[in-house]
Amino acid sequence: METIYLDNNATTKVAPEVLEAMLPFFKEEYGNPSSMHHKGGDVAAALRRARLSLASLLGCEPHEIVYTSCGTESDNTALWSALRTQPDKRHLVTSKVEHSAIINNAAFLARQGYKVTEIGVDRRGLLDFDELKAALTPDTALVSLLWANNETGVLFPIVETAALCREKGIVFHTDAVQAVGKIPINLKETCIDMLSLSGHKLHAPKGIGALYVRHGLKFAPFMIGGHQENGRRGGTENVPYIVGVGAAAELSEKNLPEENGRVKAMRDRLEEGLLKIPSTIVNGDRELRLPNTSNVSFEYVEGESILFHLSHAGICASSGSACTSGSLEPSHVLRAMGVPFTAAHGSIRLSLSTANTDAEIDKALEIFPAVISKLRDLSPFWKDGAPALDNSLLTCDTNSCQICN
Repeated sequence: METIYLDNNATTKVAPEVLEAMLPFFKEEYGNPSSMHHKGGDVAAALRRARLSLASLLGCEPHEIVYTSCGTESDNTALWSALRTQPDKRHLVTSKVEHSAIINNAAFLARQGYKVTEIGVDRRGLLDFDELKAALTPDTALVSLLWANNETGVLFPIVETAALCREKGIVFHTDAVQAVGKIPINLKETCIDMLSLSGHKLHAPKGIGALYVRHGLKFAPFMIGGHQENGRRGGTENVPYIVGVGAAAELSEKNLPEENGRVKAMRDRLEEGLLKIPSTIVNGDRELRLPNTSNVSFEYVEGESILFHLSHAGICASSGSACTSGSLEPSHVLRAMGVPFTAAHGSIRLSLSTANTDAEIDKALEIFPAVISKLRDLSPFWKDGAPALDNSLLTCDTNSCQICN
């Protein structure tokens, strides 16, 4: 069975060019980059070249990049550095739709006595900028926002927010894990202080990330050890993976026009075809979003059931409802957006890459209608080709929700 992979926001396939660049560093180029002999020097030179490649993609200086193990470590490093370098400030501002690496850290900090403000979004997933401005105080140590939402692809006004924070003397961090490699970024032209990324979202392997740290920003390392990364992240460098993310950065920079051209066109065609299925909704703003991402709700069916049947038909996607085993609670992102509960449970995320083809989109549009029709025939909330449930439910109240009860 041929696989149609539409889950690139979860992870991407390692590009052949990336694997080829990495292989020598598993074999003959095995030196420690900190060693003084030529074997170490050759590897150190490769790391410098990789750093230059990533800096080119980000529009920053090579020395402003700190390599980490993943986006989550980068997020944690940024958050804890901002707090440790400003011990007198006890306020953090973020949004209600962040990645768990920030959301769960914010919840932990709140239990430690920090004040945490979570800014809301509207029905399209757009940030309430006025609420953000009103939330900033002299006690605010950090504002941390996703550049692009991982579920909906919706873009936040990161450049404008960074400028506002700079004006008020507040450190600004963005989790750009989903944005890097999909939209143009030039950090030299922004006031962003720190930016997180992850290699496996741009066709590098899992297990490598990076944190941009603006030159001159006060910084406290999260991993304390040796002199590596200019003393900002101890531990022997993960050489093959750093080389890999450098190669992936070169590939991403070259493919940016294709991401925002051919990939976007495929996404739009897929989306328009799915909207022909009755009671189908696209979640999130359809303009201010990543070119590869679509979050679609098929009302009155379960997202997990959709994914199960799609998988059997060869299509890989992910659930927009982010349900856990034994739980009917939909994703915090869709709840914050006020997506109707009947739709939130039937949400799936489709995320494309340059590896996808028009033929795959054609095949997916053949498979989806049959899957949704079959599941709705089994649903107690769908009868005779139409909803059999009031669609006015905006939230789940366990005492009155017609689904939960």
